[in-house]
Amino acid sequence: MRLTTKGRYAVTAMLDIALHRDEGPVSVVDIAARQGISAAYLEQLVSKLKRAGLLRSCRGPGGGYQFDVEISEVSISDVILAVGEGVDATRCHGSADCQDGVKCLTHDLWAELSQEIDGFLAGITLKSLIERRDVRNIAHRQDNLIQAKLL
Repeated sequence: MRLTTKGRYAVTAMLDIALHRDEGPVSVVDIAARQGISAAYLEQLVSKLKRAGLLRSCRGPGGGYQFDVEISEVSISDVILAVGEGVDATRCHGSADCQDGVKCLTHDLWAELSQEIDGFLAGITLKSLIERRDVRNIAHRQDNLIQAKLL
């Protein structure tokens, strides 16, 4: 079972946008600088998030991305699914042909685990994450590091 960097980075980008949403549109360059993620890779991810209806783009100077929905309505599961990911603990990717074309002995166990993980992630919203003190403290530290580099 893996959550790939695509899913992790998409969640990180959405959380960064949520944390900085009051400052106006958030640019991919700013997210990349704060989070240490390639801007080109982030652009691909935010494009998928935009197609999924979670973000909208704003062009021009000071442009970037804003939410197209309320952050209280966006779950971590929604973000991961929007970039074409999912959490699947089965060896067969849910097709139940894990052992020579038929269901293996532990298929149902791993399928149930996948459902539990997705349920857990569905129960966490971007709003609930930005309300966590540790998340706000880390964001504050990242912002300070960026400001120090600009001076």
